[in-house]
Amino acid sequence: MSDIAAPAAPASIAPCPSDLRAKLEGIVGAAHVTSDEARLRLFSEDVWIASDHVAMLIVAPATTEELAAVVAAANEAGVALAPRGAGMSYTEAYIPATNDTVTIDTTRMNKVLDISPEDMTVTVQAGCSWRELNEALKEKGLRTPFWGPMSGIYSTIGGGLSMLNAMFGAGHYGTTSESVIALTMVLADGRILRTGARGPDGDTPFYRHFGPDIAGLFCGDSGTLGLKAEITLRLIRQPAFEQSASFSFKSGPAMLEALGEMAREGLAAESCGFDPGLTKVRMKRMSMASDVKTLGKVISKEKSLGKGLLAAAKIAMGGRNFIPEEEYPLHITAEGRCKEAVAHDIARAREIAAQFDGVEIENSIAKIIRAMPFPAPNSILGPEGESWIPVHGQFSLSTAPRAFAEIRAYFDEMQETFDKHGIFNGFLTSSMSTNAIIIEPVFFWPEGYRPIHESMVEPDHMKRLKQLGAHPEATAIVTAAREKVKEIARKYGAGHFQIGRSYAYRDRMDEAFLDVLDAVKSTVDPKGLFNPGGLGFPQGKIAQ
Repeated sequence: MSDIAAPAAPASIAPCPSDLRAKLEGIVGAAHVTSDEARLRLFSEDVWIASDHVAMLIVAPATTEELAAVVAAANEAGVALAPRGAGMSYTEAYIPATNDTVTIDTTRMNKVLDISPEDMTVTVQAGCSWRELNEALKEKGLRTPFWGPMSGIYSTIGGGLSMLNAMFGAGHYGTTSESVIALTMVLADGRILRTGARGPDGDTPFYRHFGPDIAGLFCGDSGTLGLKAEITLRLIRQPAFEQSASFSFKSGPAMLEALGEMAREGLAAESCGFDPGLTKVRMKRMSMASDVKTLGKVISKEKSLGKGLLAAAKIAMGGRNFIPEEEYPLHITAEGRCKEAVAHDIARAREIAAQFDGVEIENSIAKIIRAMPFPAPNSILGPEGESWIPVHGQFSLSTAPRAFAEIRAYFDEMQETFDKHGIFNGFLTSSMSTNAIIIEPVFFWPEGYRPIHESMVEPDHMKRLKQLGAHPEATAIVTAAREKVKEIARKYGAGHFQIGRSYAYRDRMDEAFLDVLDAVKSTVDPKGLFNPGGLGFPQGKIAQ
């Protein structure tokens, strides 16, 4: 793989063996097998990088049985498989590592298969998006505990489980895997593996922990141990009440100290903290058209028209200047069955914020986040069309403020270099249950957008952006800065979501751990054809 955002020259495309293509077309239908060059190249890049290799074929199964047959045929032919959900990863997780790679497009596997209010479970196909799931559950007054990332308009549940993610409900319930009951997996030889206690018919999973937690092996595996076909998640009833609050802090460490204490008390269903850099980006990006659309969403979110109009009026009156320019805002939402309990949690959050010199500000952002949980992913480009890339770590509550300060000090040292090359950055922070904080620095730099961006950004928004072209020197600086952040994260023993091929993994584990992991890999994928290179497994096929 190249370590910059695009290879020096377009990669060539290998022809697919005709007998393999015929076999795959026989399984899923010719309409769902493609070798269209533009689509192959699109599916061979992610938000960060365009691969040095291009998939030779894309196959889109619709059922578990079709997926199993496709995997068995590819395994018999000895070709690598790259499972792809919505394509929103930025850690080289699904892009081809070899020229003879078949990409599995899971977006036809998008059905909500079963909702059981009696057992409080829901089963979906792996290609179902978080938005599709939430829409199906909403009419029944139900939701999953963790109910999706902000990219949930496209992001698939299978992708989220393979990569792990954060945001809605995460302050109480953690990431995707912590809401999982059972999985239906396809192994490399096409066998189907089912986990959990599964009821009298063997097909109604209702409880995860039946013996060793085999489901856990496939959570966060970056698609290297098996392909997710069906996922059963537990349900909760929609909390009857919610309330939000926003605070502004003088420094990032102060904000994180306050967020850590709020996390210890389990006050926020989700939290979202910014730094001055991201606040400025948001203000530049927002337009009057999006403001009007947002106000409409806020009005419809409220229980009554009067409350909705009042909330929208407060946002409109607050304008875009309610956050002091050089301060760190934190936005939280509390939820629960009882209005008084939710009010108590918000009151306690106010007390904690005040302990760290936080000042309450208009809670416009928190309201907007809840009113529009899955916005179009226009933010994957900067306000002028700049490329965007995050890097992150999950830190303990006690180390997060120090880690943030160290990353911030490094950015300050680099400021002159960043300015010279048109690079600007910001921070996003969030809490995970009662025991971790995510720190996610993001970079914007004058590198032009690629097909992956055009496939996701709203067309009207894209028309307003510039195509900035190549800027390899700036890209190299961003690459080095991301590596420095990873180095700091490692110093503090941080974990990572979206490991893919971007974060160190194997060299952080002890020998016994690796023996177990490799034994699992050799059982479920003995030829090493699932996402070669992911999680630090060998890049390219394992020699037989």
